[in-house]
Formats: sequence, C-alpha cells, structure tokens
Amino acid sequence: MLEPRVRLAKVNTEVEQGLATQLGIRSIPTLVLFRDGREVGRQAGAMSAQDIVRWVLARA
Repeated sequence: MLEPRVRLAKVNTEVEQGLATQLGIRSIPTLVLFRDGREVGRQAGAMSAQDIVRWVLARA
C-alpha cells in the first residue's frame, strides 16, 4: 500500500548502537519518517499495521 512512495526499514538498535544514538532513538519501537534525507516525523511506541499506514500517509 505504501510502495513505491514509502519504503520501510527495520534497524536492530542493539547491533547498530551508533545509528540509534545518531538518530536519538531512546525507546523501542520508534518509527522515524524521512523525506529527502530529513526527518519529518517520529513516533515512539507500538502501533498496528493499519495505524502505521495512517501515520505515514498523514506525513508523506
């Protein structure tokens, strides 16, 4: 439903601790939405797939 406009990626913050620090991720799960390399949205906490789609579409 989101492809090709939006691509989702999962990062293991225990393995990629430097990236987690760089992005300021303090809680898991955290969704961060980027547009053209810039952060345009952030949401901490669990969400259903339907809620993720709504959240992304509201900001994309």
